[in-house]
Amino acid sequence: MAGFAGGALASAVTLSGGLGLISRLFDMDNLRLEFRIASEALRSKYQPQFASSSTLPIGVGFLPFVLKLEDALSVIIESKPAIVWLFAAEVLDDYGIWLDAIILQGADACGHGLEKGAGIVSLLPEASDALEIVGFGSIRLVAAGGIVDGRGVATALALGAQGVVMGTRFLATRETNVRPKYQAAALEAEDGGQVTTRSKLFDDLRGPNIWSEVYDGRSLIVKSFREWKEGMGIDEVKKEHSEAIQDEDRGFETGLEGRAAIWAGTGVGIVKEVENARDIVDSVRREAKEILGNLSIV
Repeated sequence: MAGFAGGALASAVTLSGGLGLISRLFDMDNLRLEFRIASEALRSKYQPQFASSSTLPIGVGFLPFVLKLEDALSVIIESKPAIVWLFAAEVLDDYGIWLDAIILQGADACGHGLEKGAGIVSLLPEASDALEIVGFGSIRLVAAGGIVDGRGVATALALGAQGVVMGTRFLATRETNVRPKYQAAALEAEDGGQVTTRSKLFDDLRGPNIWSEVYDGRSLIVKSFREWKEGMGIDEVKKEHSEAIQDEDRGFETGLEGRAAIWAGTGVGIVKEVENARDIVDSVRREAKEILGNLSIV
């Protein structure tokens, strides 16, 4: 949810009993501002228990292959977020045994992931087994990808996850920093496996693709993608895209008629209304508990 998940959304999720995340930002001044927004919201609720020296119960994500982590270190030290989510390493050797948890993002996820991947139904058990074999079975596993309600959460927990990350569902919250037509396009989408696709084109549209060859991203099948698949040259597709993003709606449109990518996972077809973040967290937790409770008697 790059650019969409700011301090307001993150704090609302945390205040509801989850752990809110601020999405990657490349401008450290903007990141400080979002941390400040989250901190003020949390302090107003938890004061005086929440001392200025306390760890901020918020997470933040970075792209270490783009941003030098040294540039973000001062902000992390100042703001004291509870977790730092790093994705993705520039080379595989950058991954080490120092991590506390692994977020296993299945192929159903919105945004970026490995071009070749599997859904969490097979990914979670296999990854868990592989880690156990090499002596890292204590590392916590968190599931992501296609999870938008309590049914998805219950599935992930039954598969061995210790938690979940939800992105697409929070596009439809009042606290999300998202343009109206982007949100409207996500809300009207049906049959998420058919109206979304993974492709490198969505990054190529914006200029040089910063991602490694092994990654692509999932978006609604917008006009740019359809015209490219129908044979329009990439230069012409990029030209049309460049012109479209200059308008007031930044190239976003409903009816799959926009030219800008609308990042969304396959679960987008289940998301039907805009709600407060608290209501989403509460309903997802309640539904998951009910399902798991029913399963316990089987």
